[in-house]
Amino acid sequence: EETQRLRAEEARHAERERIAREMHDVLAHRISLLAVHAGALQVRRSATEEERAAAEVIRQHAYAALEDLREVIRMLRSPGSDDDRPQPVLADIPALVEQSRRAGMQVELAGLDPEREVPESVGRHGYRIVQEGLTNARKHAPGVPVRVSLSTVDGEVPGLVVEVTNDLPPAAADADRLPGAGTGLIGLRERVEVVGGRLEHGPTPDGTFHLRAWLPWRA
Repeated sequence: EETQRLRAEEARHAERERIAREMHDVLAHRISLLAVHAGALQVRRSATEEERAAAEVIRQHAYAALEDLREVIRMLRSPGSDDDRPQPVLADIPALVEQSRRAGMQVELAGLDPEREVPESVGRHGYRIVQEGLTNARKHAPGVPVRVSLSTVDGEVPGLVVEVTNDLPPAAADADRLPGAGTGLIGLRERVEVVGGRLEHGPTPDGTFHLRAWLPWRA
């Protein structure tokens, strides 16, 4: 039994190494090219100020993606190691929304009360839900305004409600949509269920796509 356990552990470790190598070889190369081309666009004489600003946003996010990729690879190669990076909290959501605005999205943020104390873990999950909601809107409804709403619910089981809403894009916009693996919402559902919350998402009769999560203060 011990030999079988060790063999299984060795196989998992080998698979982690293989995934890490593939991620580095493929993604790092593509992201690096993206950063290089964005930098070249910034210094092009014929580029307008808007094009230079957009290129700077692309370049910054490309470098940030490379840093995230390195961190993921480090975790894959070192299973069991603790991630000691500071985790985002609810107060970081305005900065997240501003990043999306600088990237060209129309995002409205409502209902965030910076004075309201929210448990750190709830705030972290709320941040990730907004992040995934904005990513999905950018992929599947480019150019469509997005509304992010956060509110607290008091009562017997107090909690945080996170909502991300956008109009459904016209069928003609399908060609402009970015590809997606469809795992983002699955990951969100797992994240919400772990803390005892609820997640609802999908198109509504009024022609919008609505993502709503409720996170209790305590699991």
